[in-house]
Amino acid sequence: MFKVLLIDDEPLIGNVIRTLFNWKEHGFEFVGEAYSGTEALRMIEESQPHIAIIDVNMPEMNGVELQGILRERYPSVKTIMLSSYDDYDYVRECLRSGAVDYLLKHRLDEALLLNVLNKAVKDWQDEDRAQEGRMASKKMAETMKPVFIRSRIAELLRENEEAAGTFEDAGGMKDLYPGAVRYAAAALQIIPFLLLTESFSDSQTNRLVQQAVDVMQQSLGDIHERTAAYVENGRLVVVFAFKERSEHAGTSDAHRWMGKVQHALELLLNLKSVYALGHPCANLPQLGTSYRSAEKALDASPAGESRTPSEKVNDRDPAAKERTNEQQLRVALTIEEQKQLLLALESLDQERLQQLIASVCGSVRHQPLHSPAVQMIVSELLHTGDKALKKSISTPAAEAAMDELPPRRDLGRIGSLDELERWLQSYFTGLLNLLKQQRTAGSYSRHVSQAIHFILERYQGYINLEMVAGAIGLNPSYLSRLFKEETQSNFSEYVNRIRIDAAQRLLESDQYSVKQISSQVGFTTYNYFFKVFKEMTGMTPHAYVSSLRPERQR
Repeated sequence: MFKVLLIDDEPLIGNVIRTLFNWKEHGFEFVGEAYSGTEALRMIEESQPHIAIIDVNMPEMNGVELQGILRERYPSVKTIMLSSYDDYDYVRECLRSGAVDYLLKHRLDEALLLNVLNKAVKDWQDEDRAQEGRMASKKMAETMKPVFIRSRIAELLRENEEAAGTFEDAGGMKDLYPGAVRYAAAALQIIPFLLLTESFSDSQTNRLVQQAVDVMQQSLGDIHERTAAYVENGRLVVVFAFKERSEHAGTSDAHRWMGKVQHALELLLNLKSVYALGHPCANLPQLGTSYRSAEKALDASPAGESRTPSEKVNDRDPAAKERTNEQQLRVALTIEEQKQLLLALESLDQERLQQLIASVCGSVRHQPLHSPAVQMIVSELLHTGDKALKKSISTPAAEAAMDELPPRRDLGRIGSLDELERWLQSYFTGLLNLLKQQRTAGSYSRHVSQAIHFILERYQGYINLEMVAGAIGLNPSYLSRLFKEETQSNFSEYVNRIRIDAAQRLLESDQYSVKQISSQVGFTTYNYFFKVFKEMTGMTPHAYVSSLRPERQR
């Protein structure tokens, strides 16, 4: 498929050319339109077209100037000029500078455009074959650029063995590793890659990938003995070309190099990684099989453990089989878990929150930390936390408040589920504190704010005025008077209001019985809870639940 970019400041012409025919049916991909020379240079850098159709007469930078720049910077891009009659002198100059042909705007039709496009394709293919001939005259080890080597390696891993053999011969890959008698592939995974790059733009993700590849290659040394290349989703490959036939010596050497790579990624980029080494193989066409064996071992191991393919889970171990089945089922947070998380945050219930995070982490403990399922679950936890924060605080204030939480870039240094669980507990504790601060915000004095914060933390258990006064270092009588003046409620009324608010949220969740809720929010007897609830809401708990049903049915 040959990519075509149109450069013309008249949108009408673009619409005509874009709709003349079905581009893909004729082997072309229309990759976009640029309306100025400056915009065209940016789009060419991004989309790398094979052919550019250029209007001669454009403001600021005309087609002649742009064609000259393309010839210098992107000589492989074939250019076709668009003109009107009085632009012909410009067109002639472009043809002398290497343009394939020119088209008159008022005579454009499907046959004419396809004819010129096919002519450009032929010119491009002729030059490409000539270039291949020049490349074949030199050793690949002397002429291959690292980016080309890596793309060849990535392609080789995707081929089956038979196709890879043809690929090796056609691509000159035999000259890439001179003197090699044995090969092996290692699969390396940047553990938190999906979480780290979730909010990245494509360019930011590409930059991180390129940095990782560069750091790895610098650690590995000669690219013609050890080659690092990117595969996908934070997974990279290292190809080892051994000049000795000893499999044991080669394997030991490969593990030593991979240890250096892991250390460099963590030291220079703060990225934790895990790897597995594939089976040694006798030739390059078998490299894909070696890589797949490495991937299989990698994805069967918990994060932080590096394996060789021989280290497999015992198929006769019932517990291991049961864990494997659980892993296959556990791919995301359940709706119930999301509800419980929101409920714990809205109720400011730290104990329930900690138990939920521990339960979720425990359910994926035997899965690799780098697996998409585990990272999806963590992502959903964080999204649910963001949702709770933005529900309580306006969006701009919520974004500012999130700066006070443990930074998500710290996920790059996490290498085990225990570390991840500790980070999540810390993150959600910080989030809970932000929500508590929001509840205590207002025109309260420091002492009253401290008292409210204490109530929000302890309302589920026994609490009285003397306890709070002692905690903040005030006389109970003075705190009682101050609290009444600023909140317009006495201490016990305020505590009950907090408890009834929490009870309403629990009732709305439809997860617990009324009696369970009464004890969960700190009431010692069901009758007292019933009485206070009716006084504050004007209805009994059961009537409140009944009032929610029409809304739930909608």
